[in-house]
Amino acid sequence: MKVSELVEKFGLKVFSGESGLENEISGGYVSDLLSDVMGNAQEGQVWITLQTHQNVMAIASLKELAAVILVKGFEPEEDTFERSNEEGIPVLGTDKATFEMAGNLFITLT
Repeated sequence: MKVSELVEKFGLKVFSGESGLENEISGGYVSDLLSDVMGNAQEGQVWITLQTHQNVMAIASLKELAAVILVKGFEPEEDTFERSNEEGIPVLGTDKATFEMAGNLFITLT
């Protein structure tokens, strides 16, 4: 599944990183602890978090993630927009809670 298909299926808001909407998704990872994501997320996964600062993009780039989904209506900080566009990793948004978004992603990808 491509990130663009996920956006369409769940009505996700695309904040930035539009050039990465065709990234292929291999799975998902949920954590708000950056060190946990850095140590355990896998290439091609979608990261679900409520973290909004630019360090999110540093980790997403390092791990070569497909996209980042911000939950509960959170919006990225300005420097996060910039890094997302530079890296081609979409930052997406939803009003859904983390549990609900993770469940939806799991059901969709399995």
